Amino acid sequence: MRNKTQKKRSHAGAVCLGAFLLGALALTGCHGSRGMADFTIPEEFDTSRDFEITFWAKNDTNKTQTDIYRQAIADFQELYPNITVNLRLYTDYGKIYNDVITNIATNTTPNVCITYPDHIATYLTGNNIVVPLDDLFADDLYGLGGSRVEFEAPLKEEIIPQFLEECSFGGHYYAVPYMRSTEACYVNKTYVEALGYTLPETLTWDFVWEVADAATAQDSEGNYLVNGQKVMIPFLYKSTDNMMIQMLKQLDAGYSTEEGEILIFNDTTEELLYTIADHVNNGAFSTFKISSYPANFLNAGQCIFAIDSTAGATWMGTDAPLSDISEDVLVEFETEVMAIPQFDPANPKMISQGPSICIFNKADPQEVLASWLFTQYLLTNRVQIAYAETEGYVPVTSLARDSAEYQDYLSRGGEDNNTYYEVKLKASQLLLDNVGNTFVTPVFNGSASLRDAAGQMIENVAKSTRRKEEIDSRYMKKLFEDVTSLYRLGQTSRTSSGKQELGSLPPASVLLLAALGSAWVLILLYMGVGLWKKKSRDKGSGTAV
Repeated sequence: MRNKTQKKRSHAGAVCLGAFLLGALALTGCHGSRGMADFTIPEEFDTSRDFEITFWAKNDTNKTQTDIYRQAIADFQELYPNITVNLRLYTDYGKIYNDVITNIATNTTPNVCITYPDHIATYLTGNNIVVPLDDLFADDLYGLGGSRVEFEAPLKEEIIPQFLEECSFGGHYYAVPYMRSTEACYVNKTYVEALGYTLPETLTWDFVWEVADAATAQDSEGNYLVNGQKVMIPFLYKSTDNMMIQMLKQLDAGYSTEEGEILIFNDTTEELLYTIADHVNNGAFSTFKISSYPANFLNAGQCIFAIDSTAGATWMGTDAPLSDISEDVLVEFETEVMAIPQFDPANPKMISQGPSICIFNKADPQEVLASWLFTQYLLTNRVQIAYAETEGYVPVTSLARDSAEYQDYLSRGGEDNNTYYEVKLKASQLLLDNVGNTFVTPVFNGSASLRDAAGQMIENVAKSTRRKEEIDSRYMKKLFEDVTSLYRLGQTSRTSSGKQELGSLPPASVLLLAALGSAWVLILLYMGVGLWKKKSRDKGSGTAV
């Protein structure tokens, strides 16, 4: 009996040790020291074999979007009955990102994933983890518009160039755009006019700050004059990282270079933060992280300027179909949809954002080709137009955008408060009219951390101001140092050739990988203690080991 127990323990120890070594190798592989073979396009897709691929997507808890995904999968599987697509839905892109990072370590990434280029840049720290799409784009048989593709896929030139360019970094295309949005300022026009102002053709930062400050006036009982309520946050910003990035871009100030050089810690950034602190101190400005969703305050008559994605338009306004507040606190007002404030109205600049689709490499090239075929299907008019109609997104192809179906959709704003909700269609049209004024930030390993750092500086200054801390040059120096350390922004290195080597992973990813490593260390320690105890018992009983 003792010998059997010893053998079981010995076997368990070997399993634990093997698992630990595999885990360590996986963690090492995640950092680029090992990887998969380069993907090569098969000469022909093997329709005699069955393939099962996984698709990770985000749906904003919108059931209509979920139905669109499921219908797209069903329609695709009718064309390719040998390909089964398994859908996994998320409500947050950050969760997708963290799960991908974890699964890179265990070699269990999905096949197709909706994500952001900044995130893909981090995925690329694992060699050949993400498939470069250049050759697939151009393949005569299975490429974009290829002769063997069983549906009408867009040609490369039919993908909006500005949106496709966002998916190119490191010398390759690593994704295709799926949907695109920008940010919009949703304005309570009724309150602006009640304060004695007239909305300009283009919002400026000076105008927004002036009106926001004016809206903080209260009566002797603490009620705000503009709305008669105890609560008023005149200017609310959902994404403070976008706020800082766009302000710097509009002022032609430093953010980063294409090679990953960090430029954000400059005098312009500091001056912007002082301005923001002044208006926080006045009670004129707050952020989503501090106060909650801008749409909720806007719809309750407690906000005048609410900046959020055009994809969030269905939450904005008195008649918003996805409004999150109860009807008894809903306030009637006229909603205007405008471009974000500008420093130079004659030269507007706004960020282009929205999800893209990447494909993860697998040992079987046929499986990767199956993934690519499904990815192309998500760019067809049927999927693009249906998804764009759910929120303030716009299709990424001219094929869909110029179609009679989509043009008819755009022309019917205000017919109802669901499919043709006026604010939503105005938000879509805003981006369509400004594609040439949009920009994207450089993508590199660490760019996701830099984006987070940009917003964190605004959040910290806003919180410190609310706590009545002194915001001065000493504060700013420490803020820059703290953010640099928190997001590990000083640790990106390059070779003499200029090629970027492995930089730091974002903090969340570091924590995930550290947790995995710690788990294996604990397993090894537990195994070692168990073996030591067994050896001591065996020695005491005279049993040979």
